[in-house]
Amino acid sequence: MSALSEDQKRHLRRLGHGLKPVVLMGSSGLTPAVSEEIKLALEHHELIKVKLVADDRRQRQALAAQIAEQAGAALVQQVGNIALLYRPNPEKKRRIALP
Repeated sequence: MSALSEDQKRHLRRLGHGLKPVVLMGSSGLTPAVSEEIKLALEHHELIKVKLVADDRRQRQALAAQIAEQAGAALVQQVGNIALLYRPNPEKKRRIALP
């Protein structure tokens, strides 16, 4: 996925503000099943929140980056243990129009 501009990130943060986390990671961490669920959620919604499970800030940042890389998504924002991910749907009509 190409890098998002600051205007695009700001727009996506506004859209994602009211969203609830779609994927909640359990104590097992990033399993293949969780990774697949994230990909399916991105395919359907394009913009999702993921609730991360990690004690340390650096672990959460690394986990969010790993999830984004595996899903082919852009990490728009991470606040605490919530990551906001965006991936446009290439096959269907896009739901979110970026500025």
